[in-house]
Amino acid sequence: MPKYERRPEIIDALTPEQYHITQENGTERPWTGQYNDEKRAGIYVDIVSGEPLFASSDKFESGCGWPSFTKPLVHEHVTELPDDSLGMRRVEVRSKHGDSHLGHVFNDGPRDRGGLRYCINSASLRFIPREEMEAEGYGAYLDQVEG
Repeated sequence: MPKYERRPEIIDALTPEQYHITQENGTERPWTGQYNDEKRAGIYVDIVSGEPLFASSDKFESGCGWPSFTKPLVHEHVTELPDDSLGMRRVEVRSKHGDSHLGHVFNDGPRDRGGLRYCINSASLRFIPREEMEAEGYGAYLDQVEG
């Protein structure tokens, strides 16, 4: 199994927006993220550590302006923490090994798919198309991505 960890050289290479979001708990403006309208089959991994986080098969159009997923691809790679910032109670979502801020999880997702909406910043993610998953070392997750 690959070892996923915070990689300083990757953090140093992040764009200012990626750095602000992943390292300073920022949020990209709605409807501006590169993966909001992504429709291809594949997986989304943490931009810092490469750990697999979400599958395209769990992505849905929530209308919120950010990529939304019904569940993590690998639950052990996602941490959920209380977030009382901005005067409201929310649940922050972070990558376990990269410790990147990803977004928040809400309980207003599709009821028939568990009821959760993982609202995730595109800038926290790297998308790996299905046809490149094997070559990039993510072949073990091919069965969890629509063909």
